[in-house]
Amino acid sequence: MGDLRSSNFFTDESLIPDPYPYFDELRARCPVQVEPHQGVVAVTGHDEAMAVYRDADTFSSCNSLSGPFPGLPVEVEGDEIGALIERHRHELPMSEHLVALDPPEHTKGRELLKRLLTPRRLKENEEFMWRLADRQIDQFLDQGRCELIADYSKPFSLLVIADLLGVPEEDHAEFAHQFQVRAPGSLEYDGQTMAHDPLQFLHDSFSAYVEDRRREPRGDVLTALAEAKYPDGSTPEVIDVVRISTFLFAAGQETTARLIGTALQVIAERPDVQRTLREDRSLVPAFLEEALRMESPVKADFRLTRKSTAVGGVDIPAGTTVMILPGAANRDPRRFAEPHEFRVDRENVREHLAFGRGVHSCPGGPLARVEGRVTVERFLDRMSEIALDEAAHGPAGARRYSYEPTYILRGLTKLHLEFTPAT
Repeated sequence: MGDLRSSNFFTDESLIPDPYPYFDELRARCPVQVEPHQGVVAVTGHDEAMAVYRDADTFSSCNSLSGPFPGLPVEVEGDEIGALIERHRHELPMSEHLVALDPPEHTKGRELLKRLLTPRRLKENEEFMWRLADRQIDQFLDQGRCELIADYSKPFSLLVIADLLGVPEEDHAEFAHQFQVRAPGSLEYDGQTMAHDPLQFLHDSFSAYVEDRRREPRGDVLTALAEAKYPDGSTPEVIDVVRISTFLFAAGQETTARLIGTALQVIAERPDVQRTLREDRSLVPAFLEEALRMESPVKADFRLTRKSTAVGGVDIPAGTTVMILPGAANRDPRRFAEPHEFRVDRENVREHLAFGRGVHSCPGGPLARVEGRVTVERFLDRMSEIALDEAAHGPAGARRYSYEPTYILRGLTKLHLEFTPAT
C-alpha cells in the first residue's frame, strides 16, 4: 500500500471502494497505533477492539459519532479527565443521543429502550416485515430488474422502523421524503459546517407524538412509547423519549439498509452461495452473520479516553480519540482464518464486531438480523437466477461498485440486479 502518511483515512476517496488493504497494513504494523493525520489511535485488531468496547469506565462514548471533529474545546491536562468530559459533553456534536451517553445515563436509556422494544412488539413488527417485503417486491418484480438500494433496502428499513415506533401510516410518506440527511462522516466535511443535530425533523415529529399521547392516550404503540417508565418508576422527560426514538429511527435504518445491500450483492455475485441458500434455508442466519463480518455497516467507531491507559501494550494518554475499525477487526487473521474469504459455514462467525460489544452493543442488532432474514427469504422465494446487471457493474473479474463516501459508514450506493420472477 505504500506510505501510510500518503493515505488520509478521513479525506482520501481512494480508500472508499476498498479500505481493506489499508486496514491490513495498519494492523500488520501494529493493531494499535496513531493515525498520522488526525492523531487518533486506530484500533484494527479484534482482541484490542474488544478491550476498548468492554471498558466503558476508561473509554467515553461522548464522541462516538464525531470522532476527532471538533474534539474537546479545551486543553487536556493530567491522567484523568472524566469531570472535564462531563463539563463539555454538550458541546460535542450529537452527544445527547443514546449512542454517545455513558453510564449511568446510558444505562437508564437502554432500560427505557427495552421497555419500548418488548417481545410482543417485535413479533408484531416481524409480521409487518413479511407484508412489507412483498409489497416492495411487487413494485418491481414483473420488470425482472431493480436497483436494490432505492427500490427496496432504504424504503424497507425506513418503514420497518416507522412501524416499530408506531408512526401512523398516513405519515410514512412524509417521513420517507424528509429523512434525507447526509451520511455521518462524509468526506466533504470541511471542519466548520458539521451540524450539531441533523435529526430535527424527527425530533419535532416525535415530540408532537409523545406530547399528544400523554395528553390523550389512545392505546397504540406511540402511547406505549409516551407512557414508558424508567426502572425506578419515574417518568422520562419528553425529550429523553424523543432522543431514543429518533436515534433508533436513524441508526436502525442505516445499518439494515447496508446489510441488505451486502447480502444481495453476495447472492448475485456468487451463484454457489445462492444455490446453497436455496437448497438449505436454515443457513440464511449464518450467511447474514458472514455478510456482517465481511462488510461491517459501521466502518469507524470512536471513543475518548477518560484516563491514561494502555491497549495492546500501547500507551494511550487521557483525552485521546480512539478509532475502532470494526471492518478491520472483523478481518483480523488472528481471529478469523482466511479472513478475506466469504464462508457460509464459518464456525466462529458470531465473534464479529459489526454491532459492537459491551454496554454499547447495538440495540438494533436483533432487529437488523430479522430484517435481513425476511428479505433474503422473500427474494429467494419470489425470484430465480438473481444476478448482477453487468451493464451497470461490469463483468466478473472487473466489477464496478460505488460506496458511500464516508469514513464512518460502509455501504453500497447502488446495486443493480436482474432476476427471473419465480413461477
